[in-house]
Amino acid sequence: MVSRYDRQTLLRRRLIVGVTFGLIVLVTIGAWIFLVPAPAPPQGRPAGPAPAPSGPDAQTDTTNNADVPSAEELPRLAKISDPEAFARAAAEALFAWDTTAPAPLSAYSGRLVAAADPTGESAPGLVADVATYLPTEEAWAMLRSYATRQWLEVTSAEVPTQWAQALAEAGPEGLAPGTTAYTIRGTRHRAGVWEGTAVTTEDPVAFTVFIVCGPTYPECHLLRLSRLDDPLE
Repeated sequence: MVSRYDRQTLLRRRLIVGVTFGLIVLVTIGAWIFLVPAPAPPQGRPAGPAPAPSGPDAQTDTTNNADVPSAEELPRLAKISDPEAFARAAAEALFAWDTTAPAPLSAYSGRLVAAADPTGESAPGLVADVATYLPTEEAWAMLRSYATRQWLEVTSAEVPTQWAQALAEAGPEGLAPGTTAYTIRGTRHRAGVWEGTAVTTEDPVAFTVFIVCGPTYPECHLLRLSRLDDPLE
């Protein structure tokens, strides 16, 4: 027969186990929220996404400027002719998003696809590449409830050693003049609010951006992206 003391001890042990398990679940869910959609982070501009300015100083006369984006649109990638500068800008734009901003998820992928090769040959592949870096619609809705935003701090952008081999294998007629690759390394940052507390994460990332610039085009365009953390070395 189980004594009253034994029953109380058993109940206390069950309570301790239950509380411990609950804490583990909460911590796990909190960590998962800030790691969606890929292990760890970054897609952002150098200083990361910032809240939209407000007040009199933020007002701009757009009467004669048809290129100014609406509140639900994002600025297009700047027209850049320097390959490294463009690769950095594209990388930052790839990781920069803010679920609290008016722009929808599609706007973040759209601005990258808009910078694709004008021939359109690489566009389908680029669309698929970008999708692997951005949250899904379901994840976006969840991240929005935690006011999550993300940005990338680029630490290096270098033409990978393997690119010379790729050019040699492609031959003189294989790639358009000015086609190159840059392996980007940096830190992906995420920030949000978890149970009323501001939470941030930082994760190292590496990937390769494939672009085409002059003399084929006066400014650079985005071709493809490597898988995250699987860059050309």
